[in-house]
Amino acid sequence: MTLAIETHQLRKVYKGRPVVQDLSLTVGPGEVFGFLGPNGAGKSTTVKMLLGLVMPTSGSVQVLGGSPQNPDVRRQLGFLPEQFRFQTWMTAREFLNFHGRLSGMSASDLQTRIPEVLEQVGLPGRGGEALNGYSKGMLQRAGLAQAILARPRLVLLDEPTSALDPIGRVEVREIIAGLKAQGVAVFLNSHLLSEVEQVCDHVAFVQKGQVLRQGSMQQLLGGAVPVEVRADRLPPELLSELGTLGTLELLPEQGGRPGVQVQLSNDALIPRIAQIVSRAGVQLYALTPHRTDLEALFLELIDTSGEGQV
Repeated sequence: MTLAIETHQLRKVYKGRPVVQDLSLTVGPGEVFGFLGPNGAGKSTTVKMLLGLVMPTSGSVQVLGGSPQNPDVRRQLGFLPEQFRFQTWMTAREFLNFHGRLSGMSASDLQTRIPEVLEQVGLPGRGGEALNGYSKGMLQRAGLAQAILARPRLVLLDEPTSALDPIGRVEVREIIAGLKAQGVAVFLNSHLLSEVEQVCDHVAFVQKGQVLRQGSMQQLLGGAVPVEVRADRLPPELLSELGTLGTLELLPEQGGRPGVQVQLSNDALIPRIAQIVSRAGVQLYALTPHRTDLEALFLELIDTSGEGQV
């Protein structure tokens, strides 16, 4: 199996200052990989090395089994930069035709493909309009169309939803899911961690050029799940049975209703709590899992690394 991305101890130094340090990553085909960190963490420099735009100081990088300097490899990459600068005097159709020809696509293929990608990114029938009349969100959609136009095997997206409204963000998630279903790998930079949590298979947190933690979403967010239970009463026999599921911690009353937190080993046990409460003849008012989300983990890691601001 050819990996989409493989780096080993990748390092980049600018003017004696390390920007990326000992970065080792693997991204498989059809995998959506989130690359997360605060500003100045080395994310953009990493992307530039993956694209062959910047040479590493040391270490190795392979993209789609070859060097990102290889033109044949580059033709299989799609890229949407955060700070894009498009040829705004062109129409969307001319813009896509221009980039498609640079990728080696034929005129006949482009004639079919351009309307497809415009439809896919939510710009159907807008190909004849000049880009200088597009809103920022429409330009971002046009950039995304450019990134997927040549049917790449790996797409690198830098803040792809930053200028989009909630509907646009949902559409981008659907596009990413569609790419994954086709076996296309996606390398995603985003500050919208809730978006990343919904689409990514694996995530790496970086800070000051180093990986703080990486793993699958299950590895990072799985594990113990504290669940808050609120009822009209908590008789000893109910607490005893809840204790068979995990450790208990009594909580202060809220609105006259006692509470207990049950530390479950996994969220598959949550329905068991409701069953136990129901059998005890107790009135259940709240059953609230308090899962760690990606944003909480991000803030915890950045704080632990000694960075005060994100």
